[in-house]
Order: sequence, then structure tokens, then C-alpha cells
Amino acid sequence: MSFRTISTWAIKNPTPPLVLFAGLMLAGIISFMRLDVNDSPDVDFPAVIVQVSQPGAAPSEMETQVTQRVEAAVRNINGVDEIQSTVQEGRSQTFIQFAIGTPVDRSVNDVRNAVALIRGDLPDGILEPQVTRVEVNGGGTIAFFAVESVDMTLEELSWFVDNTIARRLLGIDGMAAVDRSGGVDREIRVVLDPAQLEALGITASQINSQLRATNLNAAGGRAEVAGAEQSVRVLGDADTAYELGQTDIAIGNGRTVQLSSIADVRDQYGEQRTLSKMNGRQVVSFGVERAKGASDVSVYDSTVEMLEQMEEEYPGVTFTRLFTSVEYTKSNYDAAMNALVEGAVLAVIVVFLFLRDWRATLIAAIAIPLSAIPTFWFMELLGFTLNFISLLALSLVAGVLVDDAIVEIENIVRHMRMGKNSYQASIDAAEEISLAVLATTMAIVAVFLPVALMPGISGQFFIQFGMTTVIAVLMSLAVARLITPLISAYFMKAEGVHTHGEGPLMDRYMALLKWSLVHRWKTALIGGGGALVLTVVSASFLPMVFMPNEDNDFSRVTIEMVPGSTLRQTERVSDRVAAILRAQPEVRTAFQRIEPGSGRIFMSLKDDRERSSIDFERETLPLLRSVADARVYFNSQQGGFSGRDISLTIGGDDPDALDDAADAIVTQMSALDGVVAPRVDGGLRRPEIIVEPRLDLAADLGVTTAALSQAIRIATQGDIDQNAARFSLSDRQIPIRVILSEAARRDLANIENLPVPTASGGSVPLSAVAEIRFGSGPTVIERYNQQRRIVIGADLAPGVVSASEQIDALPIWDDLPDGVERVYAGPEQWQAEMIFNFIVAVISGVLLVFAVLVLLYRRIVAPLVNMGSLILAPLGSFLALLITGNALSLPVFIGLLMLLGIVAKNSILLVDFAIEEMDKGVDKVTALIDAGHKRAQPIVMTTVAMTAGMIPTAIAIHGDSAFRSPMGWTVIGGLLLSTVLTLVIVPASFSIADSVEQKFRRVFGRALTYKPTEEEKGAVQPAE
Repeated sequence: MSFRTISTWAIKNPTPPLVLFAGLMLAGIISFMRLDVNDSPDVDFPAVIVQVSQPGAAPSEMETQVTQRVEAAVRNINGVDEIQSTVQEGRSQTFIQFAIGTPVDRSVNDVRNAVALIRGDLPDGILEPQVTRVEVNGGGTIAFFAVESVDMTLEELSWFVDNTIARRLLGIDGMAAVDRSGGVDREIRVVLDPAQLEALGITASQINSQLRATNLNAAGGRAEVAGAEQSVRVLGDADTAYELGQTDIAIGNGRTVQLSSIADVRDQYGEQRTLSKMNGRQVVSFGVERAKGASDVSVYDSTVEMLEQMEEEYPGVTFTRLFTSVEYTKSNYDAAMNALVEGAVLAVIVVFLFLRDWRATLIAAIAIPLSAIPTFWFMELLGFTLNFISLLALSLVAGVLVDDAIVEIENIVRHMRMGKNSYQASIDAAEEISLAVLATTMAIVAVFLPVALMPGISGQFFIQFGMTTVIAVLMSLAVARLITPLISAYFMKAEGVHTHGEGPLMDRYMALLKWSLVHRWKTALIGGGGALVLTVVSASFLPMVFMPNEDNDFSRVTIEMVPGSTLRQTERVSDRVAAILRAQPEVRTAFQRIEPGSGRIFMSLKDDRERSSIDFERETLPLLRSVADARVYFNSQQGGFSGRDISLTIGGDDPDALDDAADAIVTQMSALDGVVAPRVDGGLRRPEIIVEPRLDLAADLGVTTAALSQAIRIATQGDIDQNAARFSLSDRQIPIRVILSEAARRDLANIENLPVPTASGGSVPLSAVAEIRFGSGPTVIERYNQQRRIVIGADLAPGVVSASEQIDALPIWDDLPDGVERVYAGPEQWQAEMIFNFIVAVISGVLLVFAVLVLLYRRIVAPLVNMGSLILAPLGSFLALLITGNALSLPVFIGLLMLLGIVAKNSILLVDFAIEEMDKGVDKVTALIDAGHKRAQPIVMTTVAMTAGMIPTAIAIHGDSAFRSPMGWTVIGGLLLSTVLTLVIVPASFSIADSVEQKFRRVFGRALTYKPTEEEKGAVQPAE
């Protein structure tokens, strides 16, 4: 049994194919119900983050004392690809990216070991370094909720979130983390009196050390008393804040003083450093993150169900959803499923309109679920999910799934109308069309298989796209070869001899085809060359972006205050911005997250809004710029490091040269049309109080710089949590925070008079051993591969799609200072990698199609004609994009990829039939005319069916059309025009190519091919 006769075997043995597909259908249905629904595919991204915190430390000190040492330690680890660091006040974060294929667990261990080796070189005042793996698409916050209660204080409600809510939600399968925002943390506040400290000569660090040593419960060993072994416990914990205040504090020379006489000791909560606000009132909020490998939808739905259950258990507690990205994921899923079903229905209607046979239409309709549903089983076996990438593939093949069945059905109907019964017609037609069906399917497989095998991060995204398409198309081939002829043989009804594929349109096409064969050179050169020229011209009018902007049902705003702004100052600005946003008709809710100096606002947009999310953001941005004393901008979907529409990065070792180059770039970008508000990201300097020890006096008194730092830090900020004294409650321990009051910290004189310990055991005022002055320093320091970098961001004006060509043409790039270079990192690097891999995949796909055709036809020239037909594909696509106002983007390239396979498919149907007729002895012109007559209808049918299948995707009745619509119009426009051109130009081109092949065969055939003589043919050959 060969591939040509497999349909005959299925017709004569119907049970095995039916049982096979019944099993595949059952497996597919079960798998479909079990597949996770996510926004994006999970990606194994070998990257590790090292975070080191030192509360109160300036970015400059963090860079030299922490960041550079961490970078040097991890640089030599095997497999490190690049290192990026961000240094802010009190925090250093280093992002280490490893080469693709490096085991993530090994990378985490290697980095942890490297950091452990330099732990002793890092400052004493840091928190323990945190080494964590990067989770891409697992670990992102999928929803924010607010919680309110009528019978809880702010501190009680915060603990309720940390303890009760977090514990219950973390029990949900697939939940990764529950993070609280806003609220407060309970702690014992020991608020020092600076006058008493100065009078008694005791420092905040000494008080903190004594409390750490006295207020604790400790182990006392083991004793044997009264014949029994008993453990010994030392109980030094105070039971209340009042008892803690009665603690005696040694102040030197045998003297003591009660803590309550030099400090106000209270059981309160810590200073609030974050705020969450909803509709103008403060709330406690929390975000939920799904784990890698879990479903966005399942985790979110389980969270909502759990919160509803907790509202019943705690009558005074109410939950409010503030923001979620899952609704958008759900809408995309529903839209893709609807497009798949609607496209399939339209494709079936097309079959009926052409064949006018309900039995043939029903057989074609059966082919779609038989191809699509088993695909879900293979997706589950491969670990895929239902995300926008895999759903995109299913939307794309909605019309293709019926193509093979249409070709089989149309050929069977043609044979039946020749007078054959359905049984014989099914056998003859299936064998006749077998090679063409195989070739057309393998053409699409050859195009998409390289996409599935792309390397790098892009490959991990597109493997689900490529493999889903390949599997679905192969399933449609199996259905077309096994099920369609089988059902046709027993279900179709022959009605005698009838005309097939005739009519006025066919008569006009045949006349045009005959003319094109007579004037074959004109047809090929003018038609093909003209199409190529028009393709280039139309492409030049299309703007290009990497990804189209989506019409999301949510939006984000970032607020950057003047460095040094307080929480209350930031809150006032955030309230003004939120008021402007809530006044917009598109905004349903605006949720604020506020920190000192920065804030974010998360908006949920109404479903029935008139403006898209992009139009809303671009048109509202001028209102936000009117807010004084702050930088306010929307987080762009295209944003790189700056979070804005345009992000540029430059790097170098000389900070001054970097600053000069950045200023020059900003100046030149300001002159560009369409570029709005270019500026250096984080370029403002933060105010600082500089304390410079007088080294001679400090040495005489035995005062060290470390002692100065510790005395100031503990007094103004409190000790870090791991070094703070602890107060035991029944269910947890809370820190004892020794600190000056907020009012005292506002007076520089109190800082100048802070006691500093000396070597003799006494103390001196800070101003006696140090000079105190005001200064400034960088707010944020960015580093890339162990050198400084600066990020420049800008927005695009309304209606502007891209400004990359203008920016790349700036004169500054040819005149950068020595040691300064443009850096392509992060999103820019990944986009460049994806575009390069995609181009390689397209070229590989075209070459694979050529290889498949050469192997099937066993000749070179005919496949070259098929390959030449590919130049006809893009013209219609570009015209459709111009008409619909879309730009060149990634979904357009995906559509062109599918188009290449379909155009090759149409030309294969023509050329294959002509070759078979010529092999039977029919002359070339007659064979080509007959091929056009008998293959025009299935080509037009598959084209119209594919177009109908793509219409729901193109017009996007359901869900967001940003990604799917350009792809749909690309396929529809290219398919319609290329089909018309293929039916005329390909026969003429094949006629020319065959003549050229015959001439080359006559010239080179004798020299290159051995042919036995008549004597050699009759000679007896020796036995083996």
C-alpha cells in the first residue's frame, strides 16, 4: 500500500480509519477541556536576579560597594550572556541573562555560590542578598483586589491580608504569590527624644543594641532536676509596650536610665511608605500572581470564588476588583474560538454554493472538526496551552483545514459527473489527486516547520504557533486521504453524466488562458514583472512597526516626582492625575499605588467606549502633562526600558561623556516631527545631606566612619529588620523600631547634634567630628555589561505609527564621543533576534518547499515555476493593508508566511495536472489548457473558502482586532489577487520553463546522462 492507494485501502477497509478518528476525536475533546488558557505561552528563560538592599544608601555608594562587586563575581560564570543592573536608593538589582539552553536551576545555584563568595566584601548594613530565578509569564500579577472592613483598624486589616487572605489564596492550585500594597505593618515604636540623647550622651545604636540583647527569649540549655531531664528557658521578653518602656538602659559609668524617660514607647505601626487608593479613599490592596505552568483563567476564577466565600465567612469584609488582565485574555480566547467556528461555517457555505450538493457539502463540513479537534490532543502532549499564539495558529488554519477535503470532493464530483458511480469515482479521483494533495500539504508544512524550530526566546514563543499549524494541516491531510474518499464512496449519490465547472466565467478564463499561452513571454514578463514592481512600490508606502498596538481594556500611568518628594507630596499629585483620568468617559475605575517620589495608576476601561485604548492614551496625554512638578506618562505597549513608545540606550564608562551624548540625542530628537517630549529616563538628581568626617579630629577621638554611619542611620531610619530587636506576640514577632520622630528629622540641627560614640566610651556631637552640607547625586544608575548606560525615552504624537527611521538617521550616531556606543539590549535585542530568526525561517521554508517539490516531481524546472509564483503573493496583501490602514508588523509577516504556502499550493495543482497529462503523451499546450479547465474550479473554491474562513479574523467582530485583523487582511488580499494572477501567469511561465528545459536536455543530455545502445540493451547481463 502506497500513499497513492491509501484512499483505496480506506474505502475497501472502512473500519480502521473510522475507529482511528473516533479515538482521535475523543482524545481531542478531553484534551481541549484540560488545556490551560493563558495570555502568552510559558517560556523557559534562563535568567537570575540578584537583589541587595541597604536602606538609606545612596545610588553612588551602592554602585561601587555592591553592584560592581556582584557583577564581577557573576561575570565569569559559564553561560552568562549579558548583565544588566539598576541601582536606586537603598537597592541594587542585577539581572543576569544566560545563553538559551543553560539549565535554569544550575544557573541559580552558580549565581548564589558566586554571591556567597563575596558576601564578606559587601557592607555590613545590607540585608541578606536575594538570588531568585526569573519567571517569564508565570509570576506576573494577573489581578489586583481591594479589601475593606467596617470593624478592623488599618493595621488589623493589613495583617488580615498578610495572614488570612494570603494563606487561603496560596492554597489555590497554580497560585504563586499574594503581595499586599498599601496598609501598614505593626511594630513597637521607640521614638527617641533628641534633647535627652544629647544630654545623656547616648546614641540610638547603643539603645538598639541593648534592646536586642535584653528583650528576647533564649535557650538556657538542659538540666536534670528531681530525676527528670528538663530544658532551661531564659525569658526576657516584655509582655507589653509599657513593660518595654520600663527597661533600664545603661548610659555609661555605672548609670542607667529608664527607656520611657528618653523615648516614647508605643505599640503602633511603622511609617507608611506606600499607599493604595481607590476612588479617592485609602484601601488595602493585594495582587495575585499565577505560577508557571498554571492557567491565568483558572487561577483568577478560583481566586474570585475564594474571595466570595470569605465575604460570607467574614460579614464585615468586602472585596473589590481593581484591575485584571484576565478579562482581556478571556475575550481573546472567545474571539479566537468564535472566529474558528464562523470561519469554518463560511467555508462550508462556499462549498455548497459551488457544488450545489448537500451530501458533498456535509462531507466537507465533517473534515473541519475531524482536523481541528484531534489537534488539541497533540497540543496537550507537547505541553502547549490555549494562548494568543496557539489560538492565532488555529484562526489562521480555519480556512485551510477544509482545502484538502475540497480538492478531494471536487475531483470526486467531477468523476461522478463523468458517469461513474460514487464508489469507483472515489477510488479513481483519490488516486489521481494524491500527489497534488500531498505536495500542497507538504508545501504548507515546509513553510511553517522552520518557524516552529526557530532558536532563542522567539523560538520558544513561536514553537506553539508553528507546531499547531503543522499538526492541524497534517491532520487535514489525513482526513482528506482516509475519511473524505471513504465517506464519499458510501454516502455520495451519482446522478449520471453532467457538465462540471462550465459557465460564462469558465469560458472567459479559457479564452484568457489560451491567449496567455500564445503570448507567453508577454504574460510572464509583463504580468510577473509588473506584479513585482507594484509590490515594491506599494510596500514603500506602508509604515512598519514590530507589534501593532492592542485595544486593551486596561491602561497604566506612571508618575515620576521631583527626587526627594515625600509620600504626601506624591499623593497629592497622584490624586490630581487620578481625577483627570476619572473624568474621561472611557475610564471605569482608577486604582492608585503611591510611593515616595513615584506612583502608578491602573485603569479599567469601559467595554462600550468610543475611543480605543491607544487613542484614549494619546489624546489624554496632553492633559496629564499639565500636571505641575511631575512627569506623567502612559506605559506604552511598545515601551522598552523607559516604558514609553520610544526607548534608546547608550553605554560607556565615562559618565560625563554619556551625559553629553544623551543631551545631544534629546536635542536632536526634539526637532523630529511625531516625536513628543524626549528626555533622559531618571535624569534628575536627588537632594542629599553630605556628611564628611573630619579625619584628624575623628582619629583623635577614636570615631570611625562606620560608627558615624551607624549612629545616623539608626537614628533617622531605624536598624534593618534582621538587626532590629524583636517583640513577641502570640502569633508572630514584630520589630522594635528605635528612631527619631518625624518632626525631629525635619530639623537639620537635630542631625548635627546626634551623639556619636568615641573610643573612650563617651560621645561627641556629630557636627564636632564631621562637616555637614547639602549636595546632590544620581537618582538611578543603569548599567549594562559592567558599564554605565543611559536610557532616553519619548512618546509618539497621535496618528504616528513609528519614528524609527528618523531616529536612526540622526547625525549624533556618526559623532558619538569616544567610548560611547549605542546599545541594543532587552526588548530591542529580542525584537532584532526575532526578526532575524523569522527571515531565516522564511528562507528555509521556501527552500524546503522547493526540495519537497523536486523530490515529488523528480525534475527541477517545474518546482522553479512554483517558486516563481511566490512573488505574486505579497502584492494583494500590501494593497489590502493600504486600503485598511494597517502597517507592516509581525502578524502581517505571519500572514505572508501562510500566503506563501497557499500560493504554492495553487500553482502545484496546476503544474501537477499538466505534468501528468504530458507524461501520458499529451502535448504541452493542450495539457496546460486542460489543467486550467479542470483545476480552476478547485483552486477558486479553496481560495474563496480560505477567504471566507479568514473574514471573521479580519473584521474581528469579537475581541481585540489589533493582532488578528492585519493578519487576516494580509491573507485575504494576497489570496484573492495572487489566485487571479496564478491562474494566468503560472501556465505561461511553465510553458516557457518547459521549453527551456527541453533545450537544455538536448544540449546537455548526451553528455550528462548515460543511455545504453541497442546492442547493450539486448546483451545478457551477468548474474549477481
